Amino acid sequence: MSHSASTLAADAAPIELIPQDRPRTPGRNALFSILLSLSVICVALYETGGIDLHRMRQMVPASPWFWLAFAAFYFVTPASEWLIFHRLWRIPAAGFVALTRKKVYNELLLGYLGEAYFYTWARRRVHLTAAPFGAVKDVAILSAMAGNGVTVLLLLAVLPFVGLSSLMLDARMLTVSLGVILAISISMMFWRRRVFSLPRADLLMITNVHLARIALTTFLNALLWHLVLPGVPLTWWLFLATLRMLVSRLPLVPNKDLLFAGVAVVALGHERDIGELMALMAALILTSHVLLGTALAVRDLVIGEARS
Repeated sequence: MSHSASTLAADAAPIELIPQDRPRTPGRNALFSILLSLSVICVALYETGGIDLHRMRQMVPASPWFWLAFAAFYFVTPASEWLIFHRLWRIPAAGFVALTRKKVYNELLLGYLGEAYFYTWARRRVHLTAAPFGAVKDVAILSAMAGNGVTVLLLLAVLPFVGLSSLMLDARMLTVSLGVILAISISMMFWRRRVFSLPRADLLMITNVHLARIALTTFLNALLWHLVLPGVPLTWWLFLATLRMLVSRLPLVPNKDLLFAGVAVVALGHERDIGELMALMAALILTSHVLLGTALAVRDLVIGEARS
């Protein structure tokens, strides 16, 4: 082969494009992961002191259906997010583990710290051709907007039947809360071309998945309560699960758990049972965060996240 031909062949070779926002050395990412793992272990050791395992064993029903429902309830959020990012990026099954870590970091350490972790995880995926910050941002914003939209619709549907007195909500506080929700949602829609990075079809897909996740979470929450206290019909628990989601998403409402417990007692009675049920579910969720977070953190420290 002549010199000119070999030169042309070399020029025709494909050129690998590497996104400029990714670090060439994994040192900072590895240090970030190690710090997160150590933080999770420290928080887990602290939180275990507030878990009454003996009381939990007494209240948890023996039926395996309870644990199946609880597992579905706990993992429905990372599963829905995996579906979203799998459709956006074709992430592998390992992405489900990364999204589970995101949930644990957000709940145990600091809100939206999980998004920062998942962003660093996604940046290391070789099949991504650009920085994934825009997609992670859009998914988080649409999750909040879907929750806000459902909150407004639920409030409009519930108020004519139960009224403000049954919900124990102050009219002025409710008006301001609704104003905040609507202002945020309207501003996001008005500035959507600057706020969102993904195309319209992807945004619609993400919104639909979030709405399905909200509906499934509400149903599973009601099912778990029904399995613990089967004497109360499932339809009542569905109503209360809907109210719980409504109350939890209203801004400017203090003591949301206490407010919901009061509404549940007014609706069903059984003050002691309702209080113990809420304590049980909170303890089970916290225990799951602690056990899963500790297991993942120890695994990272022993064999390294990149190899795991």
